[in-house]
Amino acid sequence: MLSEQILKTSKLTKRFGNLIAVNRVDLEIRKEEIIGLIGPNGAGKTTFFNLITGLETPDEGQVIFKGTNITTMSPHAICKLGMSRTFQVAKSFTEMSVEEAIRVGAYNRRGEEEVQNKVDWALDFFELEDIRDYKCSDLGLSSLRKVEVARAAATEPELLLLDEVGAGLTASELLKLMSELKKLNEETKITLCVVEHVMQIVMGLCERIFVLDAGELIAKGIPSEISNNQRVIEAYLGRRSYSEPSSTG
Repeated sequence: MLSEQILKTSKLTKRFGNLIAVNRVDLEIRKEEIIGLIGPNGAGKTTFFNLITGLETPDEGQVIFKGTNITTMSPHAICKLGMSRTFQVAKSFTEMSVEEAIRVGAYNRRGEEEVQNKVDWALDFFELEDIRDYKCSDLGLSSLRKVEVARAAATEPELLLLDEVGAGLTASELLKLMSELKKLNEETKITLCVVEHVMQIVMGLCERIFVLDAGELIAKGIPSEISNNQRVIEAYLGRRSYSEPSSTG
């Protein structure tokens, strides 16, 4: 039996001048699943994230989250409703300590008296206790990525969007991150949507994968279907290396 839908986009479209960054994308995500969103540089992945989180307003189409039309809602209101995200470059919290950065997220749904418990949970879950007082600007890439995920998880989302959290990590760091994300999904029932170029994460973690190319949704299916899809191979796999990180998405 299929689980209930948590997010649905219908004919979602965004133009920047003559460029159609996202072109009439219909996509659905079910509660508690882990899905992947892949595609070459410039495919529209990050723009799609911006549209469903309120950072951009679509030119056409709509976004339904938990049965509510959020197409024109502000990012703050969407986060309060239960959708959070990470960013490719976490610049906002560099002058904060690890604990302070996570605390920012914890205030989303908690009052002052409950915030510390949520912060302590995130520090423990992501094994950041030993560096809780470290300044974010002093952290290595792996720890900084983990803090960004912990901050987003501390908002208590029902849907968490992860924007290239695996980029630049070593093989062992990737395995650790995958284990933590799988555990997060299983223990908290948070639905995960992963935008990623690192196929070790996508193929090893995601139950279903959506593929964007030039703003259009060209394929969707389970990992084995996607890896054998000729259109995907021609549009993406044959053109570039999966492991190459992207800053433009």
